[in-house]
Amino acid sequence: MQRQEGAKVCLISPEQLQNKFPWINIEGVALASYGMEDEGWFDAWSLFQGLRRKVQSMGVLLYQGEVTRFITSSRQMETTSGEQVVLRRIHEVQVKMNNSLEYQPVECAVVINAAGAWSGQVAELAGIGKGLPGTLQGTKLPVEPRKRYVHLWHCPQGPGLETPLVADINGVYFRREGLGSNYLGGCSPTEEEEPDPTNLEVDHDFFQNKVWPHLVQRVPSFKTLKVQSNWAGYYDYNTFDQNGVVGPHPLVVNMYFATGFSGHGLQHAPGIGRAVAEMVLEGQFKTIDMSPFLFNRFYLGEKLQEYNIL
Repeated sequence: MQRQEGAKVCLISPEQLQNKFPWINIEGVALASYGMEDEGWFDAWSLFQGLRRKVQSMGVLLYQGEVTRFITSSRQMETTSGEQVVLRRIHEVQVKMNNSLEYQPVECAVVINAAGAWSGQVAELAGIGKGLPGTLQGTKLPVEPRKRYVHLWHCPQGPGLETPLVADINGVYFRREGLGSNYLGGCSPTEEEEPDPTNLEVDHDFFQNKVWPHLVQRVPSFKTLKVQSNWAGYYDYNTFDQNGVVGPHPLVVNMYFATGFSGHGLQHAPGIGRAVAEMVLEGQFKTIDMSPFLFNRFYLGEKLQEYNIL
């Protein structure tokens, strides 16, 4: 499928992998996928700031604050199955401005919920999920904050400048960071090991016990690495199927979603932005059919499972 879409990828045997990257231990490897062209990484914060500056130059006004309340109107209707549902429309968003006691009312025709890890809470403020369990009205947006660590280490004996982004089957990933024998990587915890998301403190033992042993197993030269720094951030984690939620809510008719990408959000952002814009302006997806990512799948129990969460 990747090749059909124009990606220059190839599958290589363990022997070919070892020839290309002699520093990799191929024990347990049956096959590797390698990107041959147009591969790399980008600075997420710089891309984000670039997008912000561009839309501001096109007349978009940006205000920072916390959404505290939605003012809605509602009407009842009956579905084809005979179920009574309440349709809501948001007319005003109340926003608490930063460093202020002021609440700013914002009148709106459309609300796009791209609140990341907090989009589930924002949806709840709009009444989403506040119905009887098992009904469309009672179906929540299953997106919550999950804390993830990133580690930066120094290793002069490491793989060197030819290091690509490596994602192992055990969930550990790493890549070169700059030109000075520094590397960046990490691993998502298991469901049982999920850290407390109420703070962004780093558990240094997690690298020592869960990441480093896997790194050394795959790249023996990482045995001599020295950790330079660590930090933590949030994934907008979709607990249902770890995949994105795109498009309108079926009952809060003018709230649209762009959330739940569980760590892949910025990679998908340009395409998701276009998809949501098409839905808002034209009432349907045009460029790519994103209907499998609609909110309805939570009510219907139709998972679009994403297994490759790093």
